[in-house]
Amino acid sequence: MQTALYGKMGRVRSPHPYGHRKFITMSDGATSTFDLFEPLAEHCVGDDVTMVICPGIANHSEKQYIRTFVDYAQKNGYRCAVLNHLGALPNIELTSPRMFTYGCTWEFGAMVNYIKKAYPFTQLVVVGFSLGGNIVCKYLGEIQANQERVLCCVSVCQGYSALRAQETFMQWDQCRRFYNFLMADNMKKIILSHRQALFGDHVKKPQSLEDSDLSRLYTATSLMQIDDNVMRKFHGYTSLKEYYEEESCMRYLHRIYVPLMLVNAADDPLVHESLLTIPKSLSEKRENVMFVLPLHGGHLGFFEGSVLFPEPLTWMDKLVVEYANAICQWERSKLQCSDTEQVEAELE
Repeated sequence: MQTALYGKMGRVRSPHPYGHRKFITMSDGATSTFDLFEPLAEHCVGDDVTMVICPGIANHSEKQYIRTFVDYAQKNGYRCAVLNHLGALPNIELTSPRMFTYGCTWEFGAMVNYIKKAYPFTQLVVVGFSLGGNIVCKYLGEIQANQERVLCCVSVCQGYSALRAQETFMQWDQCRRFYNFLMADNMKKIILSHRQALFGDHVKKPQSLEDSDLSRLYTATSLMQIDDNVMRKFHGYTSLKEYYEEESCMRYLHRIYVPLMLVNAADDPLVHESLLTIPKSLSEKRENVMFVLPLHGGHLGFFEGSVLFPEPLTWMDKLVVEYANAICQWERSKLQCSDTEQVEAELE
């Protein structure tokens, strides 16, 4: 109910934070965009902290759950930078024959680099929702330098391994196959809205992307079919198996050394319980990893309040901000202890 119904009903009073849209030209000619929101209050420790946020599949800064979270983070003293997935915004045209994919970190990395250069003294809190959780974890684990100036990372409701998830996505329990169909239908609409930029005669398409793939796209009824016929070919993968293996964050999680909180719900209809062994096992082996698994919450739900009209601000929103606050306070206390030890050493 939280996933299917409250995803709309629970956000009828969503705030409308004011931000500035930034444009970045990528090396392949793609135009990446993100929205920047300045803090509305002083941070709890008085520091300059920026949340770099990656939304779920085909989402952007204008989605209700993102608006709600950004507004709450701003009021707690955080600057927020929200990536708009390439091709997701209806009013932004593609400028290269490529759109966002399951694990491509290029646009997110470009946004993070922009923030680091524009705000040389800011520290970062990395946040990813659903597919965005896969992207941010993969980004941090790809190169050690990506973790510089990062205080912590939070991933909410991701599946960790697309290869292991693809079989469960074809199962009907908890209506997972139906959700698969709905998400595939939405992806088809987005891809077809950029038909000319991706498949036009004037376009220099990836060698493996053919006109026949467009006809197969019309008949696709699952995300896996779309990934196999179109998405993997943007990056030259020879098979769906290779694409899912290389683009999943599972093989990068052990390379993350900053505090990492992985959040899932036991009743998430999109993330099968078999996938939850990945974060559970990781948290048992790594001291920097916390795995949070409430019984209820659905997929990006976690609503509180009355049954029919829950509060727009969710437990998820509060959890991420409170965790970030705790990490900031912990870092500040470490600095104070270090300063005190240095003074005592000098006195001796």
